[in-house]
Amino acid sequence: MEDKRVSRRDFLKIAGATGATIGLGAGLGGVLAACGGTEETTTSVTAQATTTTAAATSTTAAPETTTSVSAGPEAGREIKLGLVSPSTGPLALFAKADDWWVDFAMKAIPDGIIGGDGKKHMISIKRADSQSDTNRASQVAGDLINNDKVDLMMASGSPDTANPVADQCEASAMPSIANFVPWQPFYFGRGATPDKPFKWTYANALGLEGIVSNFIAMWDQVQTNKKVAFLFANDTDGQAWTDMKQGLPPAVTAAGYEYFLPDLYPVGLEDYTKYIADFKKNGCEICCGTIITPDFTNFWKQSVQQGYNPKVLTIGKALLFPQSLEATGSIAYNTTVECVWHPTWPFKDSITGMTCKELADDYMAKTGEEWTAPIGQYGKFEWAVDVFKRVTNVDDKEEIVKAIGSTKMETCLGPMDFTAPVQLGTRHPVPNVYTPPTGGAQWVKGQTYPFEPVIVSNALASELTPSAKVQPMQYGA
Repeated sequence: MEDKRVSRRDFLKIAGATGATIGLGAGLGGVLAACGGTEETTTSVTAQATTTTAAATSTTAAPETTTSVSAGPEAGREIKLGLVSPSTGPLALFAKADDWWVDFAMKAIPDGIIGGDGKKHMISIKRADSQSDTNRASQVAGDLINNDKVDLMMASGSPDTANPVADQCEASAMPSIANFVPWQPFYFGRGATPDKPFKWTYANALGLEGIVSNFIAMWDQVQTNKKVAFLFANDTDGQAWTDMKQGLPPAVTAAGYEYFLPDLYPVGLEDYTKYIADFKKNGCEICCGTIITPDFTNFWKQSVQQGYNPKVLTIGKALLFPQSLEATGSIAYNTTVECVWHPTWPFKDSITGMTCKELADDYMAKTGEEWTAPIGQYGKFEWAVDVFKRVTNVDDKEEIVKAIGSTKMETCLGPMDFTAPVQLGTRHPVPNVYTPPTGGAQWVKGQTYPFEPVIVSNALASELTPSAKVQPMQYGA
């Protein structure tokens, strides 16, 4: 499958037809839509491509009895779910919780599920590693479709994983769901428009409008000169974030901030001296970007060494994970980031009934590590189970995708309602997307772990509860 990454010029052409109609709402002006080969195993999960299957059980009627005892639902065929995620490479932290949630998912349905056909179906998950590479993501998705014959594809891990997997599924008429990806690059970046949606690919996707609203809400809590430095890579995420119609620049301007936007840097850049010098020259007391972990670590260590000490540092993607903070050290205290899942969120797992806190506790007990936001990626498994509980013919992909597009449920990521009216500026902005709530978080010195995130804003998501106010950067304090 050809790499679908678009140039900045092409992206603007794609989004231009719709950008003028997208309004930010919620007081931020008319810029954004207000509301971003397998191996078999039956008992354990490895970090690489595996298949995990829920164990089967059977019930039989007792012999020689005068009372008729039901043997239970008729057995249907196994349902195969494909999962593509970046288990290795620079995006690997997006897959940090995969082993845990796949194991948790299988144990949550040890006897399978009763499908919409009234039959009992075991469910298996066939995993493939994208290796954080767009071409490989497309390739392994094709393998799962053509060789493993999966019934539904799942993907997560930024547009670099979710987009090529979705493109492969769209081309192969394969029902597909994704989460933990911004919806604008997932939707507009792949060529759809509000009136020309995709048929096979859906996402419970983050909205740049929600993330940006929280970025600004966090900046408003610190006294600054309101000058913002932008650091974005020349990738799908960076192109979407810096779009002049529906990205970060117009939203920042509408909120009363000035910004400095240099050229998009090449992913994997080692020396950020030029960017740092420009940020210092322009007196930017706020620094913002959405970049991968290795790039952030290099940039921030060089920034502090070269005397660039902004009062606020807000970095999306890289700072979603505690490991990124630990790799950077004490100069990362009080950094801020979008909050895409948190143990304090008031939602429950639709399968087990466990709260977000209970899911985080289970993760920490089983892994011995600090909880991580990708625990919320389990939500797409909840979605898949709900779909097949409604599908009357598991061999009918048209019915499967119809069930995806009519989902109405609550998951550990919050409510999802594809039956709601499609309207830009709501959580159902386009036909293929429903957005979960998003907050803002700050990484502070923890009591149990070196860095712990606290919720500090809930712009466009009143169901989330902030527990602290944003504090300026500490620089090693």
